[in-house]
Amino acid sequence: MTTKIGIRQLVEFVLRSGDLNETKNSQNTAQNGARIHRRLQKERSKNPDYESEVYLKTDVTMNDTQYAISGRADGITLTDNKALIEEIKTSDQLYDELSDNTLELYWGQVKVYGYIILREHPELKHVTLQLTYFQVSTEEITTDEKTLDREELDKFFQDLITEYEYWLVLRAKLRKTRNTSIKKLDFPFPEFRTGQHEMAAAVYKTILLEKRLFVEAPTGTGKTISTLFPAIKAMGEEKVQRLFYLTAKQSTRHVAEETVALMASKGLKLKSITLTAKDKIRFPEEQDVPPEENPYMVGYYDRLKPALADLLTNEDAITRDVIEKYAKKHTVDPFEFSLDTSLFCDLIICDYNYLFDPLVYLQRFFVEKDTDNFFLIDEVHNLVSRSRDMYSATITDMPIAKLLRTAKSIDTKSSEDFQKQLKKVRRVFRQMKKVLDEDNQDEKITSDAPDKLINTLGKFNDFMGDWMQEQQPSDFLESAKDYFFDSLTFVKIGALFDDSYKTRLVLDGKNLVVKQLCLDPSHFIDESLNLGLGAVLFSATLSPMDYYQSVLGGIDNSLAYQLPSPFPVENQEILITQYIQTTYRQRQYSQGSIVESLHTLVTSKTGNYLVFFPSYSYLSQVKDAFEATYPDIKVIAQEGEMDASARQEFLNQFVEKPDETMVAFCVLGGIFSEGIDLRGDKLIGVAIVSVGLPGLSAENNLIRDYYDADNGHGFEYAYQMPGLNNVLQAAGRLIRSSHDAGIILLLDQRFASARYTRLFPQHWQKYRRISSLPQLDTAVHNFWKGREQ
Repeated sequence: MTTKIGIRQLVEFVLRSGDLNETKNSQNTAQNGARIHRRLQKERSKNPDYESEVYLKTDVTMNDTQYAISGRADGITLTDNKALIEEIKTSDQLYDELSDNTLELYWGQVKVYGYIILREHPELKHVTLQLTYFQVSTEEITTDEKTLDREELDKFFQDLITEYEYWLVLRAKLRKTRNTSIKKLDFPFPEFRTGQHEMAAAVYKTILLEKRLFVEAPTGTGKTISTLFPAIKAMGEEKVQRLFYLTAKQSTRHVAEETVALMASKGLKLKSITLTAKDKIRFPEEQDVPPEENPYMVGYYDRLKPALADLLTNEDAITRDVIEKYAKKHTVDPFEFSLDTSLFCDLIICDYNYLFDPLVYLQRFFVEKDTDNFFLIDEVHNLVSRSRDMYSATITDMPIAKLLRTAKSIDTKSSEDFQKQLKKVRRVFRQMKKVLDEDNQDEKITSDAPDKLINTLGKFNDFMGDWMQEQQPSDFLESAKDYFFDSLTFVKIGALFDDSYKTRLVLDGKNLVVKQLCLDPSHFIDESLNLGLGAVLFSATLSPMDYYQSVLGGIDNSLAYQLPSPFPVENQEILITQYIQTTYRQRQYSQGSIVESLHTLVTSKTGNYLVFFPSYSYLSQVKDAFEATYPDIKVIAQEGEMDASARQEFLNQFVEKPDETMVAFCVLGGIFSEGIDLRGDKLIGVAIVSVGLPGLSAENNLIRDYYDADNGHGFEYAYQMPGLNNVLQAAGRLIRSSHDAGIILLLDQRFASARYTRLFPQHWQKYRRISSLPQLDTAVHNFWKGREQ
């Protein structure tokens, strides 16, 4: 299999030098850049000899390995005796302010294109290279040309490859070692659990077929090893070259690390890296230090290659601690060092946002489709709400008054300029508020993008990019930066606004809040997933499957697979109380029945129990009543703000074989309803009060209306499915191993209706309807009595 190397990647790696200058924040998004490219290319297309987006490739053999050096030229004009290659670049900076190294990188890229063109056309003796620079804020276009002959370009390319040869040979050796170890690698356990072999086979076939697969694999299946092992085996056969293991939580990333470490103990030689968020991995001495004074950034690229060689020669599992160790040793910024290291890694473990978030995605990998990449996406049920947040943006005029007051007290020309620009933003907010006032409204929903606000904020962002660089550190500067970043996000999301969006205007006292709300992110998720060869999206709870395929961009182009629970069905009893109603109006009448039902559950057997509620207020209401009625039973409760130590202290109270019963009151969708592992006798019962519907809100109603128009399932998509997901996740805390046993008590008669039972996963099909408190008492006692036999 030929190894592909992007021309831009090659040029930037070899030629980049000097300081690490973090990209200047601007409204120059990838979408905006693509739009400008298309605009200029359309103008050029009037010439019949002009062709845009020309794919160019040349093969290089080194160390007995073939490499394809490839990329796309923005435009080529080719005639019988002349070739002109155009490279288009867009940025906010003035052309005259671009650094020498930046220009060297721009020209380096188009020189490689020129080298390939002359190889393909031996009749040509030279080629004209044109750099077209578009400054976004002013729309000023600067062009520069160079004409180079065959000898000059041959020398440039050979020098480039010679410099890169060490890294090509290193990568080839690493992959050869990797593939040899993978071929010898056996499944790292004595045998497959129930469902594991089937899931592994499905993942492997998905890679071979270059498809997208949704998998529901109940707790205990061993999802991490069942996805990573077959994907790595496919990598050993060179079906893919790089795996991304994407998660929502740090704890899940640790599980992936442990799984790789297990396979490494069985002989696997593979470079894996875990990416850590910038604000968490930066050294303390880097905080609040400008780049030009940061020792880890000054001269970064001059020290990068020795640091990479040292790390890649000596480490396989590149965790946060490893990155920090080598970053400190070589004085390089740890966050950027981890991103540069990832280019040489086979497995990248990271958060969802590195693929899906339009503001922070990994441009090193995801500017265009690369079939060397394959995605494994864990706990994918979390991606539904996460992706809506990624593609939505909010801004308010609340901070403007204070910023203007502070700026007014600073008697400088720079401060006057700041006030002038920010007042333009305030003026647009006031115009929008005036419309609401005239219509006697405090809220308005529209399908139109807030174009005037977006345009004004865009100009404010352009001004701020230069203004911030001129300021001395101060509290005022930090406040101005905060508002700038909110504005920047709002403008960038505005570039995505389409029929799946609504604009929501809300008057909050004297302030106006404007939100661009993405109702349906499926199109954006689909586009992100299309950047690789394929994907496996998996979770313990993906019921109903067609819902998740629809909202996660896979309804027309994906496969689906649901595995049975690997644990004995008789170990779990699911009881639905038909005599309890928990709708808001009925809560005061059903409280007594809930307290008695909980008492019946927790007194049937000494142990630890979790009870979940849809809100803190409902939790507090029932907890107070329970404690007042049964003061001798130990009760603990989740609190609104709990740091890591408070959470751990809470979980530490769940001990094996406790001497007394403990009841823990928690909130559905909260920190204890997902991602905690209370195996064995640490937890023997879970009760869930209500069907967990999200609270009625204007935004949820917008989602409902959107899907009603789209597929007729508005209430299900906006309310029922998110609520059921929280219920399934909370119930999933109970059975964590083949030896666990316990009762799930669903305290709401709605659970017994066909509207819900048809959505239950396969391993919930033996539920029982309970019509009275005495029947519940009999059921729970019979369950435990049966376990004793």
